[in-house]
Amino acid sequence: MKTQNKHALLTIFTLCMICSGARTQLSPGIYDKSCPSLVQIVRKQVSMALKAEIRMAASLIRLHFHDCFVNGCDGSILLDGADSEKLSISNANSARGFEVVDTIKAAVENACPGVVSCADILTLAARESVYLTGGPLWRVALGRKDGLVANQSSANNLPSPFEPLDAIIAKFQAVGLNITDVVALSGAHTFGQAKCDLFSNRLFNFTGQGSPDATLETSLLSDLRTVCPVGGNGNLTAPLDRNSTDVFDNNYFKNLLQGKGLLSSDQILFSSDLAVNTTKRLVEAYSQSQSLFFKDFACSMIRMAGIMNPVNGSSGEIRKNCRVINN
Repeated sequence: MKTQNKHALLTIFTLCMICSGARTQLSPGIYDKSCPSLVQIVRKQVSMALKAEIRMAASLIRLHFHDCFVNGCDGSILLDGADSEKLSISNANSARGFEVVDTIKAAVENACPGVVSCADILTLAARESVYLTGGPLWRVALGRKDGLVANQSSANNLPSPFEPLDAIIAKFQAVGLNITDVVALSGAHTFGQAKCDLFSNRLFNFTGQGSPDATLETSLLSDLRTVCPVGGNGNLTAPLDRNSTDVFDNNYFKNLLQGKGLLSSDQILFSSDLAVNTTKRLVEAYSQSQSLFFKDFACSMIRMAGIMNPVNGSSGEIRKNCRVINN
């Protein structure tokens, strides 16, 4: 990496740490001696996973997001069991990438047994997913422990694509994030897919009077009705960003200006009445400047990774298997 890029990474990280009030227990260099090849191992494994299925990049970021919004970034989403977060309304039949995390964990354990938490591995995997698909690179604060319990009830209350903007903003604020974080982190929908079940309500009877969502651009509406007809298979998927399906860029925000956001929760960032004084200006700014979006996205990811004071010290463990707590 060029010296200039290293300096830029350090600057972004330092500024975000100051702004977020990040805890000093976490440090980018915490594994420098105990697991010096950690980043290279994670990057290699994520790269292999993306070569097998490029969509996995979006899936790994989503896993990290859904983990951090429940009990902080503690790897609780990775736990199996009847009360697992995997079986919540937000994750059942939609959260993916668990096998990739298992593979990364096995590779890390082979090099540095008992050192790196599943929570840290997931945090790094999300960063690598962004970087390997063309997005920004930032320094990840590490040193989390894995949580000992899942929280299915909280996972049932994650931000939803069906909620109005004020409800989504409130859920971000409840975990210490702000409106900039809402818009920047929504930009992760610059790649990946969404099931028809998550947006088909916009296509035919959005108003309750037989009309589609008026904010949905007409050619996209026509295409989506073909993919997701009335009574069709709700598990079929459409790309969140049709312009650059597998690349991390700012096209997502350009789409919103044209009424081409796939989910209602995407388009309301630009088109809703509340957006005028909250999120619309950021959408416009990110559509015009990819570098601004990348900077804010990196800072928001750092802030999100510090939600609710991540588990550390005696309140957690380093799981041997990301799916179960240690015996």
